[in-house]
Amino acid sequence: MKKYNIAIVNGDGIGNEIVPASWSVLEAAAAAYQFELQSTSFPWGAGYYKEHGDFMPADGLETLAQFDAILFGAVGLPEVNDTLPFKLYTAKVRTHFQQYVNYRPVKLLPGVEGPLRHKQVEDIDFVVLRENTEGEFVQNGKVFYPEEPHGLATETNVFTRAGIERVAHYAFQLARKRRNHVTNVTKSNTMINTLAYWDHVMEQVAAQYPDVEYRKMYVDAASANFVLRPEIFDVVITTNMIGDILSDLGGAIMGSLGLGPSGNLRPEKDQPSMFEPIHGSAPDIAGQGIANPIGQIWSGALMLEHLGEEEAAAAIVGAIERSLQEGIKTKDLGGSASTGDVADAVIANLSVPA
Repeated sequence: MKKYNIAIVNGDGIGNEIVPASWSVLEAAAAAYQFELQSTSFPWGAGYYKEHGDFMPADGLETLAQFDAILFGAVGLPEVNDTLPFKLYTAKVRTHFQQYVNYRPVKLLPGVEGPLRHKQVEDIDFVVLRENTEGEFVQNGKVFYPEEPHGLATETNVFTRAGIERVAHYAFQLARKRRNHVTNVTKSNTMINTLAYWDHVMEQVAAQYPDVEYRKMYVDAASANFVLRPEIFDVVITTNMIGDILSDLGGAIMGSLGLGPSGNLRPEKDQPSMFEPIHGSAPDIAGQGIANPIGQIWSGALMLEHLGEEEAAAAIVGAIERSLQEGIKTKDLGGSASTGDVADAVIANLSVPA
């Protein structure tokens, strides 16, 4: 029997509710599909920072390196500077383990009434791939004389050929498994150095996949088309910041940010990948049992898929869909189900292999 060792970081706020809900589903899937999951939990995040002055201990990355994958909730509390969660936890993990693909499915689920009244399930089914370690979020800048009349601030984007090529190859290879279409979302008409270079390298990689249709689209047009014509997208590949924004728009057209999963992937699997929902820690609703765990549960399914347990992953997604069709919905979707009710329904709806 295969065995996987998973690091669990609930984080803050609703992470302490939705991660255990997701883990209960993962354990049920493991039992049904005959593999073993072992876990170790770590109390890291903004709450840990308040006590220790950092989001994880000094040897935290060395500790995480021992695991097959990381199941993560969300970090952040109102009383902690909101620039710190990314700097001291999320970006730290992503860059240290070179999780260069951020994978975010955008899919209208059966049983959910999305905000786009004329769009059906078959119209919204694509993936946003975000370059996850370079681009606009490298925090390569400085503030000079902040309180002076001549104060100024800089932020320098960083794009490397190697960084663009590796995420581009992932996009085209993924498209071959889907509907053979890649859309590069860019803003090279105004960012004429960095994003023009991004486009140049992207086009060179595209030429190596003549069987995959390739299109370039500026981010302003892409934002409009996410709403007006989501059916034209299959695999969307874009930069770190553009992808961060567009994938949240993708979550919105699904009907709730609470539905959106993501994976921070190291495709080579020589270092652990990290799986988390697209939303934040939502401390305003923490402890009430009303948080939507579907994004977290689905993130767990992405983790299983990445580990090679494709059948179990597909069974979880199918169980999510059946549960929603039965009307098991949390408050954000217009229902009254609790976080635990949703997890229980997904477990009950898990298909069992013959």
